[in-house]
Amino acid sequence: HEAPRRVKRAWVIPPISVSENHKRIPHLLVQIKSDKQQPGGVIYSIKGPGVDEEPLGIFSIDKFSGKVFLNAMLDREEHDRYRLRAFALDLGGVTLEEPTDLEIIVVDQNDNRPLFRQDVFTGRVVEGAEPGTCVMTVDATDADDPDTDNAALRYSILEQGAAGMFSINATTGEICTAQPGLDRETMGVYNLTVQAADMSGDGLTTTAMAVIYLEDINDNPPEFTKEEFSMEVEEQVAGVDVGKVFVHDKDLAGSPSWLAKFTILEGDPEGAFAIRTDPHTNDGVLSVVKPLDHEVRDRFELTVSVQNERPLEPSVPASPRALATVRVRVRDVNEAPAFRENPRRISVLEGTPPGTAITTYTASDPDTHQIQTLSYALLYDPADWLQMDPHAGTVRTKRELLHPSAFLQGGWYIALVLARDDAEPPLSATGTLSIEILEVNDHAPQLQPPAGVLCGRPGRGGTLLLGATDDDRPPHGAPFHFQLSPQHPQLARNWSIARFNVTHAVLAVLAELPEGPYSLPLLLRDSGTPPREQQQLLNVSVCHCGRDGTCLDGALAAASAGAGITLGALMIILGSTILLLVLAALGAARVRGRRRALRKGLLQRSRDDMRDNILNYDEQGGGEEDQDAYDINQLRHPELFSPRAKPPLRRDAPLSSGTPMAPRKLPSSPSDIEDFINEGLEAADSDPSVPPYDTALIYDYEGSGSVASPLSSIVSSLTDEDQDYDYLSEWGPRFRRLADLYG
Repeated sequence: HEAPRRVKRAWVIPPISVSENHKRIPHLLVQIKSDKQQPGGVIYSIKGPGVDEEPLGIFSIDKFSGKVFLNAMLDREEHDRYRLRAFALDLGGVTLEEPTDLEIIVVDQNDNRPLFRQDVFTGRVVEGAEPGTCVMTVDATDADDPDTDNAALRYSILEQGAAGMFSINATTGEICTAQPGLDRETMGVYNLTVQAADMSGDGLTTTAMAVIYLEDINDNPPEFTKEEFSMEVEEQVAGVDVGKVFVHDKDLAGSPSWLAKFTILEGDPEGAFAIRTDPHTNDGVLSVVKPLDHEVRDRFELTVSVQNERPLEPSVPASPRALATVRVRVRDVNEAPAFRENPRRISVLEGTPPGTAITTYTASDPDTHQIQTLSYALLYDPADWLQMDPHAGTVRTKRELLHPSAFLQGGWYIALVLARDDAEPPLSATGTLSIEILEVNDHAPQLQPPAGVLCGRPGRGGTLLLGATDDDRPPHGAPFHFQLSPQHPQLARNWSIARFNVTHAVLAVLAELPEGPYSLPLLLRDSGTPPREQQQLLNVSVCHCGRDGTCLDGALAAASAGAGITLGALMIILGSTILLLVLAALGAARVRGRRRALRKGLLQRSRDDMRDNILNYDEQGGGEEDQDAYDINQLRHPELFSPRAKPPLRRDAPLSSGTPMAPRKLPSSPSDIEDFINEGLEAADSDPSVPPYDTALIYDYEGSGSVASPLSSIVSSLTDEDQDYDYLSEWGPRFRRLADLYG
């Protein structure tokens, strides 16, 4: 191994220092020299940042002398040192020395001002904070060498307005309170101008703003703007605002330390008033929660206090609670009358005669300080049973009160009474009058049924169950009492009556009686007060008894005709009914035969006359076979229908209709023929013999054949040569076309 070669001392280059911002360019930095001098000389070169690497062109070397030059100003903040490599070669390019390091150090100059991290710093501190309470820290930076005084910063407050309330740490930039007495209500915001300087405060400087906000605490109680407030409210209203009481609080508006709370301390024992806080203005709003009565109390004097929602800070000196007096005057207004007894319940006997005074139903007017007159009227009287005195309020019966009635509800009749004062505008009230219609024993019990059948043997079917009904309601009805008429004591020898239940009794035969009808006078009595009784007749048919005590069939048939009606009378009634039915059938058959014969003759006579009838097609009846509509003979032969001639019988006359009282009068002129036809149409419409419009009509059937010729006969003169139609021109404009065709 070769021993390490000793490097010549001339070839070892110590670090070279050069100040940044050096302006004399080019500037000789150093001259390098190799100990191995060759006859032809040595070629020197350098490489590295600032030469052949970015940034280019800052350094250069004289290749023959080895002098290194600075060609541009340096900036330590960009590059604080450069490390280059130096080479020594002969003319042939052979390395004479090993490459050596060349380090160039850039010496710093104070060419950069300090910079605050932000233009405005913000901090908060509560008002009243003790001195030494730190609020915030401001900080700045310096691009110069931190190991030199060029970057040694010092902080200070240039301006803060008031008398030095804050101080700053010169080294750290921390801002703290310097004096007591911070009061947000006096000054809520402090604006400080702070400075940072390098060179330990003697170099370059820069400034920024520090804004300090004082946070509010509850150190000011609310106060009323004045000691007395006056308000006015109408009586008989509730849920309305009366007015406001105004307060002032120096604390921050909208904060919990500012919100007020009101209390009514005195003057409202009934709790008619309430007070709340307006969240926007912090004022107290007084309202009425219970209706006030001017006649009872026309003014109030309230004592109201106010305090904050949040309690005062302990450091605040104690002060008495703020008080104010609120005077409220109650304004009198017209009040509606009132019925003290509503509803009014009374009782009236049924059948009370008209005009009877049943009660006096009046109202009172609360407006005792105003002179007013009340008037009364019936607002609701569904059965129109009552009448009322408009001035005195006396209610009388207008007609007899009946029971039962559809207008009663559970025996009660409901009416409404209206009371109205004469103020402007008038007010009214409604009272309910409930009238109980008391039951009166005005009906005697009725025997049901009034007839019966029983066997004539005692003890073997010789009993009959009797019942009764009463139109009166309890307690004027059952139990019923049945007994034989005391006016006929002889009935007790053959008959007896025993009670079965509260509504029925049992009639029994005491001795064997012959068959036949019997009429027994009975006396029926109810249990009303006073009781009502009535003598009634019971028709009993005693039948032929069988072995088991029941009536035989023949006997039952005879008895079924009813009490007092014999078999002969029944046969006469049935025979008369059958005879009437036979006579009615014969009459109907005779009339039907006459109508058929008359219809046959008319059809044979009218085969050559195609306009024999005006057909009522709007009835949609039997089509052209329906020839019972109207008789045109009245138009064709009017002389037959003159007042002196006997009018012919209408073919469509009903069975019950006879000859008309007088024939229709002919028109006085041919132009009135339209009225004549309309009268005939009205007569046909009211004719009961034709089908009514509400019967099931056949619309798609018009008969099996037609007795009329085709319509082409209207313009033909083959069959009408013997007919004179000149009179058609005298019938008016409606018949002008027919007159042109046939005239």
